[in-house]
Amino acid sequence: MYNTLLLLSALLFLILQSTLFQLIVWAPLQGAVPSLVFPLILFIGVHEHSLARGAALSFIIGYTTDLIGIAPIGLFSSTYVAIFLLARAIGLRFATQTALRQMGLTFPFTLAHSGLIIILLAIFGRDAYVPRTLYRFIFPHAVATSFISPFVFRFAQFIYITITPFQGNSKRIPF
Repeated sequence: MYNTLLLLSALLFLILQSTLFQLIVWAPLQGAVPSLVFPLILFIGVHEHSLARGAALSFIIGYTTDLIGIAPIGLFSSTYVAIFLLARAIGLRFATQTALRQMGLTFPFTLAHSGLIIILLAIFGRDAYVPRTLYRFIFPHAVATSFISPFVFRFAQFIYITITPFQGNSKRIPF
């Protein structure tokens, strides 16, 4: 049930993100469209107990992003799994308790993810000019994603608290 709700919320975030892209095109700062799914991947990486289940969720969310977006198939599915594993390896469970720390966690991870996307597009992409035109959107995208991340973390934490049963004497803080 928890995995299904995470996948459905990721699909909802993807649809909302594509709608935001159409609405924010007129903004004076180009590229300031947040990624609503990326903080969800970080949440899964920080809070998921099973490595296989978290990697599978990240892969499915990335593959759905590839299908809905215009990215080459496998681009986001591989990078989302890599970011999940990086967040899991670093183990930043303590860093996601306040909104400021969530934003501080999301910003460098978004920069790393965007850089990885541009590097992979430069290596495997058909057009060599695409990475050259996308590099200037990295910083506004990272700032916008970090500003929206506390809301996504709260939503994912709400799903986590509501759906998963309390186990033993573990005390979970809802927000």
